[in-house]
Amino acid sequence: METLLSMCVGLGLAAACGFRVFVPLLVLSIGARAGMVNMGEDWSWVGSTPALIALGVATVLEVGGYWIPWVDHVLDVVASPAAVVAGSVAAASQMAEFHPLLQWSAAIIAGGGIAAAVQGVTVAVRAGSTATTGGLANPAVSTGETALAGVVSVSAVVAPVVVIVLFACGVYGVVRYFRTPADRRTWRQLLPIRVRAS
Repeated sequence: METLLSMCVGLGLAAACGFRVFVPLLVLSIGARAGMVNMGEDWSWVGSTPALIALGVATVLEVGGYWIPWVDHVLDVVASPAAVVAGSVAAASQMAEFHPLLQWSAAIIAGGGIAAAVQGVTVAVRAGSTATTGGLANPAVSTGETALAGVVSVSAVVAPVVVIVLFACGVYGVVRYFRTPADRRTWRQLLPIRVRAS
C-alpha cells in the first residue's frame, strides 16, 4: 500500500510538471524536507537546503518569466521537453524501491507521458489565447497554470489517490467526449471564434 501511495505521489507530481516544471519539484523538496514524502537514500538530496534554494530560485524565475512578453514564448518552447524530464524525475523519485531498469522505464513512460499530455493541453490553450486575444490574455492563462501546478502538486503530496482518480476521470471524460458519435465535433467547431465566409 505504501508503494502504491508513493507511485500516486510521483504520478500526481508528474501531472503538475505539465503546468510548470519547477513548482512540483519545489513542492517535492519541501515535502521531503518536512518528512511528508518518503524518499529513498539515493534521493535524500532532494530535501537538502541547497536543492530547496535552487528549486525555489528556479521556480521564481520560471513563474516570473511567463509574465514577460516573448519570454513566455521561449519558455513554452523549452517547457515541453523539460516537463517530460521533470515528470520522469518526479515519478522516479517515488519508485526508489524498484529495480533501476523498471524504475526509470515506468517513470519515463508513465511520469513523462502524463507530463507531456498535460503540457500538450497547456500549449493548445496558450495558442488559442494568443490567436484570439493577440496574447493579451496570456498573463491570465499563465497565472491559472501556475495556480493549477501548485494545487495539483500540494494535493499529490497530501492526497495522492484523489489526484490520480480525478486525472483518470478527466482523461476518461475527454476521450469519451471525442469518441462518442453524438458529441463528436470538428476542429472548426471547437475554435473559440469562427471566421465568417465573406
